[in-house]
Amino acid sequence: MPEPLQPATVALIKATVPALEAHGLAITRRMYERLFENHEIRDLFNPSHHGETGSQPKALAQAVLAYARHIDDLGALGGAVERIAQKHVALNILPEHYPHVADALLAAIRDVLGAAATPEICAAWGEAYWFLAEILIGREAALYRAHAATPGGWTGWRTFRVESVRDESEAVRSFWLVPADGGPVMPHRPGQYLGFRVALSGGPTLKRNYSISCAPNARAYRISVKRESRPGLPEGLVSNWLHAHAEPGTVLEVAAPAGAFMLDGEGPVVLASGGVGLTPLLSMAGTLAAESPARPVLWAHGTQDRRAHAFAAELRALAERAPGLTLATFYEDLAADAPLGPDEHRGRITAGWLVQAAPAGATFYLCGPKPFLAALTHGLTARGVPVERIRYEFFGPADELAVPELEAA
Repeated sequence: MPEPLQPATVALIKATVPALEAHGLAITRRMYERLFENHEIRDLFNPSHHGETGSQPKALAQAVLAYARHIDDLGALGGAVERIAQKHVALNILPEHYPHVADALLAAIRDVLGAAATPEICAAWGEAYWFLAEILIGREAALYRAHAATPGGWTGWRTFRVESVRDESEAVRSFWLVPADGGPVMPHRPGQYLGFRVALSGGPTLKRNYSISCAPNARAYRISVKRESRPGLPEGLVSNWLHAHAEPGTVLEVAAPAGAFMLDGEGPVVLASGGVGLTPLLSMAGTLAAESPARPVLWAHGTQDRRAHAFAAELRALAERAPGLTLATFYEDLAADAPLGPDEHRGRITAGWLVQAAPAGATFYLCGPKPFLAALTHGLTARGVPVERIRYEFFGPADELAVPELEAA
């Protein structure tokens, strides 16, 4: 652990909270502008979270504000720090990258705040930045060591070969991946993801994370990728490349499993997913079916219609093997005259329905689009579900959920 911050530094950081509330987003946008002047550093980031959607600057602005507010009680941010460290490991972030961020952040503070960014304020933020950076660097080093020491584990980028490909729905395709060196793989924790580095032909090298959608094993990983095509936004570069070009024999660069969204504990479980958000929950459900098939588990999944319902047959097979698993599927656009099966519903999953249907004392694992997660996290807490029994994951920066008590859990 780094040396504790000086009381004067803590006081100065707390004093900047109003300025961050007013100008935090301008600071983080300017920080990324400066940071991306270095192409090597720019390539560490996912550009779809910057120029295309602007979500990463918003996420960082909220994180910086939370850090300032809790600078005298950093234990409240432990969960957020762990998620950041896990993402950094999936991107192969190293200690030598941190000075670039420090320089860009402090310069952005001066650019945006002008004369209000006194030398004392900038010095305090420099000290505060490196205090947090040392915590992250230490945690990331521990994760890298653990990966290297685990049978089948590795650090950096390892070459994998696509073993097989399977369409799961109109838009979701699965890829089974095996190491090109023929060695084993480290079993992941159910719910974790893999980092990928993909060099597009004639284009940039991009990094993405995809959830592992199979139960842990020592031989292979499965990822299941939705072909992204949303009105008003550019098509998903990597997802579309995988759908168009990845076939048996294709070689990919892969980082070791990472992520803080993991199945744990021994009590009842509720899994709730929207769309392709079911992928990390597949790993959890497969593990539960294999290791504790009688454990009470409710899995509620929401999708557009039956054609968009990926893994429908696989889920039914899991339920047949695990008597404790109950399935419920919600179809948002099902025809009014279409008959419903015993575990099928029209409309969307609601927090009220989940609370009513959940086994007593269940821990809730949620994954899906941001509106889906925002509605359920807020709805569950409003209905008395303790925050320590709500876990969630979604694909992209955490900028729109606005559930501070969950972020601090």
